[in-house]
Amino acid sequence: MSKKEITIDHALRATWQAITKMYNEQAAQLDSTMATGFALLSIDPEEGTPSTALGPRMGMEATSLSRTLKSMEERGLIERKPNPADGRGVLIFLTEFGKENRDFSKDRVLKFNEAIRQNIEAEKIDHFFEVINVINDLIQNKKVYKTTETTLKK
Repeated sequence: MSKKEITIDHALRATWQAITKMYNEQAAQLDSTMATGFALLSIDPEEGTPSTALGPRMGMEATSLSRTLKSMEERGLIERKPNPADGRGVLIFLTEFGKENRDFSKDRVLKFNEAIRQNIEAEKIDHFFEVINVINDLIQNKKVYKTTETTLKK
């Protein structure tokens, strides 16, 4: 496929797959995964985070999030405590080991961002975020496909 034929979604997907691979290679040093690192970064290290807030914050489905949290709890990274503000709710807290792993994850994210900023002009990065914001707006506000469009008919 030539540069002219590469679609935007292909470029985004291929780049995200490369980023995922890079982060998973880093996480493997702690016998972990990118998903676990992302979850650690999404949990407030001091106040804890309601379990119901994690899914939307991470863009994860409930079943995937449940598996990730179960694994994190088994590894001693998190602990669940009743939410005093909501008797039925649960707060997720980082253990000391979880905080150490969170610091590692945060360091890796910051190093990646620093490397990008050192190799790409600030103006180009600003344009990148402008483009990403437009793409997200088009998708979230259903501006790509008209609701009157139908799928293939039988």
